[in-house]
Amino acid sequence: GGVPPATDLVLGATAGCLACFLTNPLEVVKTRLQLQGELQAPGTYPRPYRGVLRAAVAVCRADGLWGLQKGLAAGLLYQGLMNGVRFYCYSLAEDAGWTGYPGGTVAAGAVAGAVGSIVGSPAYLVKTHLQAQTLSAMAVGHQHNHESIFSAFKNIYQQHGVVGLWRGVTGAIPRVTVGSAVQLSTFASAKDWVCERQWFRKGSWAAVLAGGMVSSVAVAVAMTPFDVISTRLYNQPVHADGTGKLYRGFLDCILQISNKEGLLGLYKGIGAVYFRLGPHTVLSLFFWDKLRNM
Repeated sequence: GGVPPATDLVLGATAGCLACFLTNPLEVVKTRLQLQGELQAPGTYPRPYRGVLRAAVAVCRADGLWGLQKGLAAGLLYQGLMNGVRFYCYSLAEDAGWTGYPGGTVAAGAVAGAVGSIVGSPAYLVKTHLQAQTLSAMAVGHQHNHESIFSAFKNIYQQHGVVGLWRGVTGAIPRVTVGSAVQLSTFASAKDWVCERQWFRKGSWAAVLAGGMVSSVAVAVAMTPFDVISTRLYNQPVHADGTGKLYRGFLDCILQISNKEGLLGLYKGIGAVYFRLGPHTVLSLFFWDKLRNM
């Protein structure tokens, strides 16, 4: 405590961006895995991407080493906006004393996450488009073919107006709300649990890392289905009037995926989600904590 909310906003945003630079390659891999075999029965489609490591190699083959940093600018913009707003709202809730009530931290975390996801949604939309773009042989999901982050924002705005920039936000809100609530509610208890086992010294970074990796299991399981839905809603092609060509919305997307791809279709890319979450959570908190103590 003792840090004003405005400072928290800057520190939260900075921490998120530093972490993003290191975890963006996993985002690229995750996006490709989640779009692979869209609305097709398991085993009926080619799989250019298999598992996290082989998928990363496949991305490098198709797009060069720099291909793993596709959509980085949009990712940084999203992390900056989303985390800045999230930490700011959470800080306000702390100052208002809401986090003192039972379940208060979870509720505050969820609301802060939801607000952050709405603000950051256009950046996430563009990030998803850019990360899905690749050579036709390796392409999965709809290809939007933007030249750059600027032309992406421009094209979407010109074709569908302001509303178009917030397309797919219905998938983003539950994704971040669930993720944020599960993360904040399990992170502290996971950290304490690790310390009680006396594996690590209380307050050491090893304890934070271990706590982050343990809590990430819960977050990955709870969040991956929402993550898949989010990616699909963001990436789907749209009619001239702005309605989706594949999914009508959040519920329609869940039903179609479960019917056509099976329930495991909702867990595509869970490996990448997990491997990104652990380090991303820990790096964000690590940088945030270090910046706050400076």
